Amino acid sequence: MNICVFLSSADLDDRYTRPAREFAELLGKGGHTLVWGGSDVGLMKVVADGVHEAGGRLLGVSVEFLSARVRAQADEMIVARDLAERKALLLEKADAVVVMVGGTGTLDEATEILELKKHGHSDMPVVLLNTDGFYDGLKQQFLRMEDEGFLPRPLTDLVFFAEEPVGALAYLEESQGIE
Repeated sequence: MNICVFLSSADLDDRYTRPAREFAELLGKGGHTLVWGGSDVGLMKVVADGVHEAGGRLLGVSVEFLSARVRAQADEMIVARDLAERKALLLEKADAVVVMVGGTGTLDEATEILELKKHGHSDMPVVLLNTDGFYDGLKQQFLRMEDEGFLPRPLTDLVFFAEEPVGALAYLEESQGIE
């Protein structure tokens, strides 16, 4: 499975890097391909290193203005013109999406795939990995949107909230019929 991971390129502390590394190792050991932003810095590097070391494949999609941060040893690297093209390519190459901790770029990427799913333009599984309660506030907001009629589909049709990396990968594999 090609698993797109949206996440931060920032250097973060162990409460975020440990679960990210754990998910990366599970992904690599499972024989999956990491589809990610292509950067070799911060949390993006942690995940790419973990997948690579566990035998997984790396498919990066960077953008021209970040080309200085691109990972040299990826199995495949695509450089997009801009962030919109990058996001479209990331989703095009993916069978599933995992959203890890991140800032505004990660949130933008997450809401893009959820909007596509909401309108029936994608059926790929999406997991928000809620490391250390990072997405508790967002989950609350989504539940309010659902309760007040802003979502035409049940929230559970759009996204699965996982508290641990093993639960995130198990959900994705089950949704794709992988045992």
